[in-house]
Amino acid sequence: MRIGLIGAGRIGTFHAATLSRHREVGSLIITDVDTARAHALADRLGATAAPGVDEVFTWGVDAVVITAATSAHGELIGRAARSGLPVFCEKPVAVDLPDTLAALAEVDAAGTVLQMGFQRRFDRGYTAARAAVRSGRLGRLHTVRAMTADQAPPPAAYLPVSGGIYRDCLIHDFDALRWVTGREVVEVYATGSDAGGAMYREADDVDTAAAVLTLEDGTLATATATRANGAGYDVRMELAGELDTVAVGLDDRTPITSTEPAGPPPATKPWTGFLERFAPAYEAEAAAFVEVVCGKRRNPCDGREALQALRIAEAAERSRHERRPVGLGEIAGART
Repeated sequence: MRIGLIGAGRIGTFHAATLSRHREVGSLIITDVDTARAHALADRLGATAAPGVDEVFTWGVDAVVITAATSAHGELIGRAARSGLPVFCEKPVAVDLPDTLAALAEVDAAGTVLQMGFQRRFDRGYTAARAAVRSGRLGRLHTVRAMTADQAPPPAAYLPVSGGIYRDCLIHDFDALRWVTGREVVEVYATGSDAGGAMYREADDVDTAAAVLTLEDGTLATATATRANGAGYDVRMELAGELDTVAVGLDDRTPITSTEPAGPPPATKPWTGFLERFAPAYEAEAAAFVEVVCGKRRNPCDGREALQALRIAEAAERSRHERRPVGLGEIAGART
């Protein structure tokens, strides 16, 4: 199998390394807006560097992996669809709902495969939590608490193009909430704080966010995020039911210190970032894409799944600005 990879940044480098080791992948074609970076990565992996995106689509690849800037996702997905190629794309599908719907329409019209990169669906903890909910072990689920906390803020230049903390960061929690519980979100009430610095206000963003989400069966969920959790990178989910409670992301590397005398000791090596925390999950989702391309499994996360997570993020952003609960029925792109 010959795969074209577009975008040789941090996550693109990780995916390229994973794919280069896969027994079904015979060769990689790598391109990036920074041609020197693409050549360096290709040389390191024994792959081929392409001078641009055009060559990826004309050099006879069997599938495309998109790890380029978010602003390029929609156009590249559409181009892959028109070329009849299966594509894996890191979230999101596009920068906004109209572009997302347009890209998904192209995929639907072409009848091609689009697998989206929500790696938590391949994490052992989230997978076990999903099994616990679906098995009935927790009884009636009544409360879910989700959180994502980055250890350090992103560069100021990233914020205006990130889409905001709900679309860029909490969208992972929104997807995981739907996937783990098997329930849809019907209403969102969100707020945020921009007290972390002027760069957030200048980008019309916040450094800390919180949302209360009501699921279709009445389950209540909270989702919080921050850009500045100095103790370390912290991603968790707690699910409480009438019979039991389980927690994802609670181990000896969780960056939290108990104040109880008999509590566990603080983590000696806390997680520092998403690539370290979710490395096995990223590897598993790339392997899943190869299996999808080979026809060995069904698509584990298509574009419509990503659309639903984006709609929740859009509702959260609207709620923050308008300071009111927002129903998902107000957001375009509802399933029919």
